[in-house]
Amino acid sequence: MEKQVRSPLTIIKGYFNALPDKQREQETVEQITKNAVFRGVSLWVLIFAIFIASLGLNINSPTAIIGAMLICPMVGPILGMGLAIGINDLELLKRSFKNHVISIVISILTATAYFLITPLTDAGSELLSYTSPTLYDILIALGGGAAGILALATKDKGNIIAGAAIATTLMPPLCTAGYGLATWNLSYFLGAFYLYFINMVFICLATFFGVRMLRFKRKTLEDNSTEVKIHRSIIVIVTLTLLPAAYLTYNIIQKSVLNTNMTRFVKKELAFQGTEIISQNIDPENTKLNIVAVGKTIPTETVEKAKEKLTYYNLEGYSLNIVQGSQVDSILLAQQKTRGKEAATAATANEHNEVLLKQAGQINELEKQLASYTQYETLGQEISKEVKVLFPAVRSITLTNATETKTTSGETSNYVLALIGLSPSLRFNNTDRNRLKNWLITRTKSEAIKTVYTIQR
Repeated sequence: MEKQVRSPLTIIKGYFNALPDKQREQETVEQITKNAVFRGVSLWVLIFAIFIASLGLNINSPTAIIGAMLICPMVGPILGMGLAIGINDLELLKRSFKNHVISIVISILTATAYFLITPLTDAGSELLSYTSPTLYDILIALGGGAAGILALATKDKGNIIAGAAIATTLMPPLCTAGYGLATWNLSYFLGAFYLYFINMVFICLATFFGVRMLRFKRKTLEDNSTEVKIHRSIIVIVTLTLLPAAYLTYNIIQKSVLNTNMTRFVKKELAFQGTEIISQNIDPENTKLNIVAVGKTIPTETVEKAKEKLTYYNLEGYSLNIVQGSQVDSILLAQQKTRGKEAATAATANEHNEVLLKQAGQINELEKQLASYTQYETLGQEISKEVKVLFPAVRSITLTNATETKTTSGETSNYVLALIGLSPSLRFNNTDRNRLKNWLITRTKSEAIKTVYTIQR
């Protein structure tokens, strides 16, 4: 008998065919239906899990957050809704939706109560990470939801369910929404709840597709138009959920591209021997490229030539603002020369007293000027420990006097420049920046202060 030759496509389908691993369909339906209801023990487990997750977010503990996600039963009603849509079970859909709403309300109330009584009120990096959803969160929700339904519907589950519970981030966003309510921060609440809504919708969608792929038996509806309406509603909900995330993702990508272009511009056009660029950032509100340089002063003609090349780096529309630190060494040299002249003049005779007095005044002024520059360096060292306690995301801080020269008008202005190095793993939002700036104004006793932030890796 001739051996039948299988096509490559048939071989590939055989590898990815999940139907042979499918357990009894009725067992899967009964298990998901049972977990879709919140009563008794499951309700208390939900409250404890929310409490643990809120505590983990509050103290920046990923371990506590992951542990809470593993014991949380919140995914049950979501899988129930996905299963119900997949098999046309309207009764299960209503029951799952009802219990899902109950779980959301209880979760947010529990988290809000915790954040109202906790003495730790600052938003840590773990908490802030759940306030800005993107398209990547949608992909994670789809992957986690698909893995979850496959694990429940197959014989050999292994550790898939535990991994899916961690990937499908449900509780932390609701806890963050509770923090937003407790602190009256609407942006935190809306961002976190939107992230939860993304996870819920796409876990449900992945469950729906998983049920259809595994060919679960569907119930026959009395009115065929009902199934069509449900499918249309799914398309509308998925589309409306996608749009804000797509917009936020687009902004993030645009910002990343802009930063890359600026880095290329600085490296190619403003890299000179004797000059070091210690900071660079983009101010989108004022359409400025802010650059802080120390060492040898970049000539005005060089700056003008660099400005003409902004277009080549897709930075048209932005103005170039270069801040170059004052040269302490030149002040010291001027002081030494003045003292030398004073000594030489004093040796001549008393008839030069007026000259000596004049030079003594110049020396005094130079000493005061030098002290005004060095005092901030000393102060920066003194407050470094305070900064680490008050702002954990700050790794380093340097204070110095700076002189800014505008390339358009040639006007100069003096102010205190604070160079702040941030940790890449800890979030530091605009509220934290305003708090830090106000604190620096108090500590330096100077209203004229500017802050420049860099990420230290």
